[in-house]
Amino acid sequence: MYNKIVTLTEYLLKEEQKFEKATGSFTLLMTTLENAVKIIASHVKQSGLVDILGKTGSTNASGDEVKKLDILSNEILVDCLSQSGQAQTLASEELADAISLENNGHYMVYFDPLDGSSNIEVNVNIGTIFSIYLNDKNILQPGRKQVAAGYIIYGPSVMFVYSCGQGVNGFTLDPSVGTFLLSHPNIIIPEEKGIYSFNESYEPIFHKHTLKYLKDVKNSEKKYTSRYIGSMVVDVHRTLLKGGIFGYPSDKERPDGILRLMYEVNPLAYIIQQAGGLAFSEKKNPLDITPKQLHQRVSIVMGSKKEVNHYQSFLS
Repeated sequence: MYNKIVTLTEYLLKEEQKFEKATGSFTLLMTTLENAVKIIASHVKQSGLVDILGKTGSTNASGDEVKKLDILSNEILVDCLSQSGQAQTLASEELADAISLENNGHYMVYFDPLDGSSNIEVNVNIGTIFSIYLNDKNILQPGRKQVAAGYIIYGPSVMFVYSCGQGVNGFTLDPSVGTFLLSHPNIIIPEEKGIYSFNESYEPIFHKHTLKYLKDVKNSEKKYTSRYIGSMVVDVHRTLLKGGIFGYPSDKERPDGILRLMYEVNPLAYIIQQAGGLAFSEKKNPLDITPKQLHQRVSIVMGSKKEVNHYQSFLS
C-alpha cells in the first residue's frame, strides 16, 4: 500500500492551520532554519575533505574551545535567520551577547550551532540544537515559555526533530531530493529499556546520590546497558528513541553543572517532556528556572519517567 510522503514544510503548514491567529511567520522561520541546517549538513559531510577541521585557537562565550566548523555553523545560522526577517533576537552559545535585529520579527531564537564539536575530528555524530520564544524585551525567559524547540542530528542520515507543544516528530533528510521527510511521527519515549548515559570518568567527584544510583543500576536484576557518546544532543536523541536516562549532574567541582540552560538543557528537556519523559535539575524542572544570565550552566537528568524517578529516589 502506498504511504503518503509528508515533507517538513507540508507538516508545518498543516500544523499552522490549527492556530487561528497564525500569520505564517513561524513556518517561514522554521523553513529558514531548515535551509540553514541543510547547508551545515553539507559542510559536515565534507569535513574530512576541506580545511574546516581543527581548532581556531580561541574559546567561545561559555569558555569552550572553538572548532572551525563551530564558527562556520554559527555564521550560517546567524546569516540565514537574520535575513529571514522573522526573528528579532538571536543568541548563540558561540557569542558572548545576544544579537538584536532591526526588524519586526515575532521570535527570539537561541541555538547551539554544533553540539558535540569535540567529536568532529574523530567522525562521531554531532548536532544543532535550537529553542524558539515569542519576542520579548527580556531575553532571559524560562524554558516553559518556549513555543518550539528541536535539534538536528548529523550522522549516517540527517534528522530534524522538533516540537511546538503538540508532541514530537522526526524528519529524515532524503539526500536525493534535498527534502526532510516525516520518518518518526509522534515519538514517545520507551519506558522499559535499561540504558543509562553518564560520563563515569567523573565518578571520583560525583555526589553520593549519583554514586548510589550508578551502583544500584549496575547491581540491579534488570540488566542495564551503559551508552555514552559525549555529544549531548546525540546521547539525548538515543535516549528519546530507545528509552533510558541521560545525566550530566552537578558534582563536587562543578556545583552548578556544566551544560547551558538556554542553549542545550531547555530545548532538549522540552523535547523529552513532550515525548512523555521527565527532566529535572537539582530537584526542579529546568523549564521552570528563570535564567539569571545568557550562558547560565545547570545540572540535568532526563529520560524515561521510570528511570528519572529511580534516580530521584536517591536524592533523599
